[in-house]
Amino acid sequence: MKKEKIKQSECCQDKMGECCQENNMCQGNHHACHCHGQGGSGAIYGLGVVGALFYFLQNATTFGLVMTGIGKAIVWPAILMFKLLTYLGM
Repeated sequence: MKKEKIKQSECCQDKMGECCQENNMCQGNHHACHCHGQGGSGAIYGLGVVGALFYFLQNATTFGLVMTGIGKAIVWPAILMFKLLTYLGM
């Protein structure tokens, strides 16, 4: 399978284009424009979700409470930020 050749300007116009330009990663094919960063934040979020699952599911006795606990465990950072910004009056 051939790699599709595209222009450098097209390669650098994607959402990570600035990163590609800074690191001279636009080589004329679409596989060259992959920039990776901020890798540690995903692991921290994952640990937070696992901890929240234990917290919310420890007393769940019905299917509805289990589903509610899973939903809360996934979106707890958004709820936390909403409550914090509401408290600060922003």
